[in-house]
Amino acid sequence: MTRMATAALAIAAALALAAGGASAQAPKRGGNLTFAISAETPHYDCHGSDTYATLHFSAPFYSTLLQFDLPKYPAVKGDLAESWTVAPDLKTYTFKLHRGVTFHDGSALTSADVKATYDRLRNPPAGVVSTRKATFSDIGTIETPDAQTVVFKMKEVNAAMLEHFASPWNCIYQAKLLGEDPNAPKTKIMGTGPFTFVEHVKGSHVAGKRNDKYFRQGLPYLDGFKGVFTLQAAAMLNAVQGGQVLGEFRGISPAERDRLVQAMGDKVRIEESSWTLNLLVLFNTEKKPFDDVRVRRALNMAIDRWGGSQGLSRTSTMRAVGGVIRPGSPMATPEAELVKLPGFSKDIAKSRDEAKKLLREAGVPNLSFTLHNRNLAMPYTPAGIFLVDQWRQIGVTVDHKQYDTAPYLAGMSSGNFDVAIDFSNLFMDDSSLGLAKYLSFSRAPENRSRSMDAELDSLYDRHMRELDPGKRRGLIQAFEKRLFEQSYQAPLLWWHRIVATHKTVMGWEMSPSHNLGQDLARVWLNQ
Repeated sequence: MTRMATAALAIAAALALAAGGASAQAPKRGGNLTFAISAETPHYDCHGSDTYATLHFSAPFYSTLLQFDLPKYPAVKGDLAESWTVAPDLKTYTFKLHRGVTFHDGSALTSADVKATYDRLRNPPAGVVSTRKATFSDIGTIETPDAQTVVFKMKEVNAAMLEHFASPWNCIYQAKLLGEDPNAPKTKIMGTGPFTFVEHVKGSHVAGKRNDKYFRQGLPYLDGFKGVFTLQAAAMLNAVQGGQVLGEFRGISPAERDRLVQAMGDKVRIEESSWTLNLLVLFNTEKKPFDDVRVRRALNMAIDRWGGSQGLSRTSTMRAVGGVIRPGSPMATPEAELVKLPGFSKDIAKSRDEAKKLLREAGVPNLSFTLHNRNLAMPYTPAGIFLVDQWRQIGVTVDHKQYDTAPYLAGMSSGNFDVAIDFSNLFMDDSSLGLAKYLSFSRAPENRSRSMDAELDSLYDRHMRELDPGKRRGLIQAFEKRLFEQSYQAPLLWWHRIVATHKTVMGWEMSPSHNLGQDLARVWLNQ
């Protein structure tokens, strides 16, 4: 039997063991969970971040209005909302809040806190960044008729609004704290979640302990948790294998999975899923020559995504070729249509000939630039190496520079880059979320290409109001056509999620998004 076949059998056995019997056990109370976080958050503010490092750090300390019911994904259920109603015209959402919910300082949560939170999300004060601004722009007014009731009146219909209320990024903040300092959540934790903040030791870990006044009786099960920052993949794998950490909830590569299964056998649980996450190739449209569509389009067309997916899927978390919606999901553009768009043709020789011609026409046949990238080994490093090689084949010289998470994000947000590897970090497949990152920079701060495109904005708005699935799909494809023809930014490859945990970790739910299920309220240790 080959080594590969042996590994495949071991993985299959681990998956089978993971599926059996454990769900029938009664949860045990107590113990401390130590897990790895493969990047350190640049700040604590859920509203102003789109890196998982912030959520894996902050989610245990906060509640949201609704949340996704992971065993029934993408169904939603209440968190702070005990119940809710939606008007037939989809323009009024009324939420009734649980009674007896308190912030970690002992003060009562009321509808005023929910209102202050969503006002900040949809219309952030000067100096505050909300990367959800575009998502919640359809909210007209927020009313609080009493302490336990919040009413959202919509300016326009948003077909996915209920799911957006379940976003894990919508951490509910204390109105009093926001009133004192609208930017306080960047550096101060004050939530109503299952755990209270203990400490953040930079470069080391974040720690929390059980919130004994958590509004869900009997939860959380854990006494506490520690999220250990393991920036190097080898160090993380060694820690999982040695039991210093009991898992890493973002995802590992196929090779890393195989190593853990071979070393740990039936002590490790492996869970896999397609992933609502992709890497993007991003061009700074405010810098020359990337303000020229011919240059952007040439660089996009030179990338052999189909060939790259075959090699990179064996060594990294990158796998599927797709547009702005997760491949295989209901609204994704079919392959037969996708291959007609710039950057997605399977005839890479023809595409590269066209790319060289475009660079000559733009006056930069010997283009050189710096590629701005994150220093996470998986999958940013292999993605960067791949792109450098792809562009070399059309005569372009690239200096590949990688940075820690904080300066990496700061560089893109400030526009201090030429070309970058960005990411589209989604928590659901609905196109209202997937397309928002590509709106004009004035509407969507998360559009780090800084492009302005009224046609894309119009297509997005029309698709948001369209309830007929067929017509909505047509508008999505029109949006993609415009986006890739202009090539402000474009998906490189979509990821495949593989999560490894010790068998002693119970109650954690796998999903297609590493943003979900990280409050740890129902996690327990079978030891």
